[in-house]
Amino acid sequence: MRLGVLDIGSNTVHLLVADVRPGGRPLATTTQRTVLRLMRYLDADGAITEEGVTALVNAVTEARAVATAENVDELLATATSAVREAANGPDVIARIEEALGQPLQVLGGETEARYTFLAVRRWFGWAAGQILLFDIGGGSLELAAGADELPDAAASVPLGAGRMTIQFLPDDPPGEAAVERLRAHTRSTLAPVVDTFGTLPRPDHVVGSSKAIRSLAKLVGYPVPGWSGIERMLLPRAALGSWIPRLARLPASARQELPGITADRTFQIVAGAVVLHEAMKAMDVEELEVSPWALREGVLLRYIESLNWSTPGT
Repeated sequence: MRLGVLDIGSNTVHLLVADVRPGGRPLATTTQRTVLRLMRYLDADGAITEEGVTALVNAVTEARAVATAENVDELLATATSAVREAANGPDVIARIEEALGQPLQVLGGETEARYTFLAVRRWFGWAAGQILLFDIGGGSLELAAGADELPDAAASVPLGAGRMTIQFLPDDPPGEAAVERLRAHTRSTLAPVVDTFGTLPRPDHVVGSSKAIRSLAKLVGYPVPGWSGIERMLLPRAALGSWIPRLARLPASARQELPGITADRTFQIVAGAVVLHEAMKAMDVEELEVSPWALREGVLLRYIESLNWSTPGT
């Protein structure tokens, strides 16, 4: 069976097409992404402007065409914080559904964290024990922790890299004072979450799963051998902290020359680095491991579980 997962996020509209079978791991066949950065299309009232909605509808229409060309049996379409929290969210959702020709599942923040945690658990396996997860999107930061497939705690806070860039680091380059204001805001926003997660057992593995974290790991992290020859990427907090002042001094045009920093991440990478560094510090984390699976894979895995794979007569 061929499934498609369409993730309408704050930064991108991203389609993942994968072949699935009973008892097997999903095998990705095609990915297609359109960079939007929806946060830049928000007006003063928090609504997505007509220009932004048009760009979003065009991206969704293109993704639907790719899914059709790839002979997808079923398309799972989801939206996260940018659409969820927009002042004109219901109107935007209606236009997306019209372009898709099907309903759109709008994920709550904790649900988003739980789906991502499921993907990370499946990737690392039961032997990984207690996992603490960080996932930084454009609009929000998701955290989850637990020793099973369903986390014992899951949270979503409005500390996404795009949102924080617009609110705290609008200048290019942003400057040290702006970075310090973002640090203080991140600490205060995380405080209630830290209290909740602090009651849980110490994690055996700390994992980061978003594109922003993968980009930062390529910049400041290092690879180590993993099981079955699969390379693991580790991201140390100390190295991340030492890079933040340098990133903040560079204009966005220069950041994309750095390892791992793609053109669509140049404006947001400073905010993403600050939020991740403060989150790791607040949770007393010295180092995290990067997961190649995240929200899209979690949505895919949860849907596969809901299917009835039994053969009549067996």
